[in-house]
Amino acid sequence: MEQIIEAKGLTRTFGDINAVEDIDFTVNTGSVIGLIGPNGAGKTTLLRALLGLTNCDGHISVMGSDPRKQRAQIMEQVCFIADTAVLPRWMRVAQVLDYATGVHPRFDRAQAEDFLRTTEVTLDRRIRDLSKGMNVQLHLALVMAIDAKLLILDEPTLGLDILFRKRFFEQLLNDYFDGERTIIISTHQVEEVQNILTDVMFMNHGRLVLQKHMSMIDEEFVEVHAVGEAAARAQEIPHIGKRSILGGKAFIYEGIDRDVLAPLGELRTPSVSDLFVAKVGEA
Repeated sequence: MEQIIEAKGLTRTFGDINAVEDIDFTVNTGSVIGLIGPNGAGKTTLLRALLGLTNCDGHISVMGSDPRKQRAQIMEQVCFIADTAVLPRWMRVAQVLDYATGVHPRFDRAQAEDFLRTTEVTLDRRIRDLSKGMNVQLHLALVMAIDAKLLILDEPTLGLDILFRKRFFEQLLNDYFDGERTIIISTHQVEEVQNILTDVMFMNHGRLVLQKHMSMIDEEFVEVHAVGEAAARAQEIPHIGKRSILGGKAFIYEGIDRDVLAPLGELRTPSVSDLFVAKVGEA
């Protein structure tokens, strides 16, 4: 499968702080990547490095080009929505579409207008009169109307209620993703994106803790719900994380044969959020 991103030894420092430290990873075309990490883990710095918005050391290639030297070329094929993304408050929606039409050769105004018709965002409204959710919908309309190969989302639904968040990700999957585009989503709402991800990347303190295809999580990790005396026996087997459940404990194991664990209780595949807590706690 073709690689759209390759990074080796990627490092970004601010004074004596390593925001991103010696990271190696690749991203295949057609992937939907969930970039998960606590605040200050280095996620935004990593994404900004991919976009050529911050200097970094190491090797980095996005669609065969170095974003530090060929940012303009890359941005013709990349879209980006940040949690701090803002539009000029004095402009009307129609003027925003006019501007996008004039500056981006791959922008399809008709497609943007078709998307906006499914929302309450009308062309005559000013940006300052739009709610947070409407602003995100406008950003999504702009992005989905650009024929890009890579979409990078940095906490795109921050501050939105659950209904807006659910609709956002449904529209992203149904109206934008086509199996050839690649999407990287940095978010704290792990449970809401787990069902659309093909891969996950965990970051903590600037380091990459884990990068796996979702199918590999089922193969390499197992969660056991053990109650009573079985919980004590499960505790003795090396595990990477545990949490309390009704009447017992849930343990997460890595690389342990399921036949060994089966007598201890119910076996499950850990959720992405529970696995993240286990791996970051270990780190």
